Amino acid sequence: MTGTDPIHIVGGGLAGSEAAWQIAEAGRPVVLHEMRPLRRTDAHQSQDLAELVCSNSFRSDDANGNAVGLLHQEMRTLGSLIMRAADAHQVPAGGALAVDRDGFAAAVTAALEAHPNVTILREEIDGLPPAEWGQVIIATGPLTSPALADAIARLTGAESLAFFDAIAPIVHRDSIDMSKAWFQSRYDKAGPGGTGADYLNCPMNREQYDAFVRALIEGEKTSFKDWEASTPYFDGCLPIEVMAERGPETLRHGPMKPVGLTNPHDPTVKACAIVQLRQDNALGTLYNMVGFQTKLKHAEQVRVFRTIPGLENAEFARLGGLHRNTYLDSPRLLDATLRLKAEPRLRFAGQITGCEGYVESAAVGLMAGRFAVAERRGHPLAPLPQTTALGALIAHITDGHLVAEEEAGKPRSFQPMNVNFGLFPPLERAPRNETGKRLRGPEKAALKKRALTDRAREDLAAWMGGDVPRAAAE
Repeated sequence: MTGTDPIHIVGGGLAGSEAAWQIAEAGRPVVLHEMRPLRRTDAHQSQDLAELVCSNSFRSDDANGNAVGLLHQEMRTLGSLIMRAADAHQVPAGGALAVDRDGFAAAVTAALEAHPNVTILREEIDGLPPAEWGQVIIATGPLTSPALADAIARLTGAESLAFFDAIAPIVHRDSIDMSKAWFQSRYDKAGPGGTGADYLNCPMNREQYDAFVRALIEGEKTSFKDWEASTPYFDGCLPIEVMAERGPETLRHGPMKPVGLTNPHDPTVKACAIVQLRQDNALGTLYNMVGFQTKLKHAEQVRVFRTIPGLENAEFARLGGLHRNTYLDSPRLLDATLRLKAEPRLRFAGQITGCEGYVESAAVGLMAGRFAVAERRGHPLAPLPQTTALGALIAHITDGHLVAEEEAGKPRSFQPMNVNFGLFPPLERAPRNETGKRLRGPEKAALKKRALTDRAREDLAAWMGGDVPRAAAE
C-alpha cells in the first residue's frame, strides 16, 4: 500500500463525513462510499451526507460545565467539519446547539464534494470491502445494510448487539395555537444564537396530563417481528410511550417537567406538565417535539398529540418513527485505534461502535480518520488522554475493563453511551473554595465540572503538541 492509495470509507453519515474530511485535510486521498439514493433506509429522507434523522440538537454547548459541550470545543480545536457546519447553521435552542438540519447537511455535502482529495461514490457495499482497498473505515451507523451487517457478524464470530431508536415528530409552526403556547427557555437561559425564549411551551393541567399518559399507554404501537421482540432500547432515546409505561409521573419528571417556566397567559397557575418544541430549521417554520420520539402508529400520533393544549390543530411535517440500531461489542472486537482485531485493515467509526449521539458519532469518526492517516504515514498517534472528552469516549468503546469485570465473575454488559463526566478519570483533589474548605451541593458540582474541563483542555493541548502537529505538517 503506497501513500497515494486512497483510504476508503463506507457510510456518509456524520462519522463517515468527518473521517473523510480529516483524511482529506491531512493531504491524503479518500474515497467515500454512500449507498443513498441507490438504496434508501427507513429513516433517511434525502441523499445529502450527514443527514440528521432524529433530533436537530447537538445538545449543550457549555464547554465549562457539560461533557458534550467540552466535546464540541475539542472537535472545533481539531478542525471538525461537522462542528463548522453546525456553527454556521445554528438555530436558537436555549443552552443547546441546534441546527437547521437541511442547511447543515447541505453544507457538509458541499464541502466534501468540493474537496480535491475526496471522491464520493454512490453505491452500496453489500459485503466486506475487498482486500485490495487496504485501509477501510466502516461508518455505516445504526442503519447498516443487512448484507454488510451479516458479513461483519460472520467475520467477528459473534452477533452484533442491537436496540431500537425512535424519531420525534416535527410540527409546522403556524399550526400551533399561540393563545395557549408561549416562547421561553427554561430559566430564560440563552444559548448559542438564542435569546432565552427559544422553545415553544404547551402546558397541561393534572386532568389533561393524566389523560395524555393513558392515551400514550393505550395507543396502537408499531408491531415487532419475532426476532425483534427482545431487542432493548437505549435509555437516552426511549419512546415517550415506553417512558409513560414506567410510571404515571415519569414524563413530568422527564421531558415534560414544568420547572423554570412561567405561562404568560395565566402566570398564577403552575402547570402539571409542559411539552416543549424546539426550532428545527433556520426559517423557524418547523418545530420538533422535544423528547417525543415514538413508536405509536402514525394515525395514533396525530390523534394523541393533538390532545396537547396548543397542538389541537397541529400539522405535522414529519411523524415519529422507529428503526433498528445495530452496534458492535466493541471492547471485545476493536483495538485502541478502532481497528477490528480480527482484520486490522478495517476500522469502525460512529454509532456502530457503541457511542450514542450525533456529536459522539462525529467525534469517533474524527479520530478514526486521524488514526488511519497516522498509520498510513507510519507514525502512530500517541494515545489520547482519557481526561479529555475525546479520550474518554474512545476509552469507553475500546477499553478492556468490561472484559476484566466478566473474568472477575461480575455481570458484563456493553451499552451505547453518550459522553459524560462519568467516563472521565476522577480529579486528584476534590474542589475546594478560597479558604481551602471542601464544598458540598451545587457549588461543589459546578467547581468539579470546571476543574474537569480545565484539565481536559490542558491535556488536549499537551497531546496536540506531540504527534498531531507533526502529522498535520507532513
